[in-house]
Amino acid sequence: MLLCAITNRKLLGDDESSRRAALVHRTQIWARDGIPFILIREKDLPLPDLQSLASEIAAVVHAEGGKTRLLLSAPPQLALAANADGIHLSSGIGLPGITAAEQAYRRAGREPLVSVSCHNPDDIRQARGASLLLFAPVFEKVTETRTLPGQGLVPLRQACQAAGDIPVLALGGITASNARVCVDAGAAGIAAIRLFLTGAWHALR
Repeated sequence: MLLCAITNRKLLGDDESSRRAALVHRTQIWARDGIPFILIREKDLPLPDLQSLASEIAAVVHAEGGKTRLLLSAPPQLALAANADGIHLSSGIGLPGITAAEQAYRRAGREPLVSVSCHNPDDIRQARGASLLLFAPVFEKVTETRTLPGQGLVPLRQACQAAGDIPVLALGGITASNARVCVDAGAAGIAAIRLFLTGAWHALR
C-alpha cells in the first residue's frame, strides 16, 4: 500500500515558529519511517516562505537516505529551488501543467514526479502523463471552513479504472479503519493529513 503524508503545519502549534519546527521534525520522522511520499501543501504561505520551509524539509528528508519522495504544491521552479522531487498540481490544470513541470525538471537534468488532484473522470482524463493521482474526497472530509460529503467507493473504483497504469491514492476522510477498503476498490494506496499525525498509520504498513 502506497502512503502519502500531506502536511498542515496549522495542526502542529500555536505560533508560526513552533509550527514550522514541529513540521520539519515530523517530516524527518516520516522519512525515517519510510513513508513513500510526503506532500508539502502549505498554500497560505508567501512563496519565499514556502521555498524556505520546503528547502528545510527537503534537507532533513533526503538526509535520511531512504526512498521517501518529496512533492511540493508550488510552481516547478520553486520546487526545483527547494530540492523537492516533484510537484503537486490542483485539479483542472491538466496536461499543460504536467508538461511544464516535466520540462522545468528535465532542463535541470532531473526526472520529476508529478501528482495531480482529481475529483471526477474529466480530471483524470486531463491528467494523463502524471506520475500519481490523488482522488478525493472518498469519505466525508472536514476542512477548516466546511464539510465536504464523500463520493464513496464506487467513484473511487471507477477513477482507478479510468486512470489505467497511473497509481491512484484515495484521499479525504481516510483512517486506519477504512484505508484497506480503498485498496480493495482498486487504489494503490492512501493519502491523508491527520492520519499521519498519529501512530495509527503504522497499522497499514
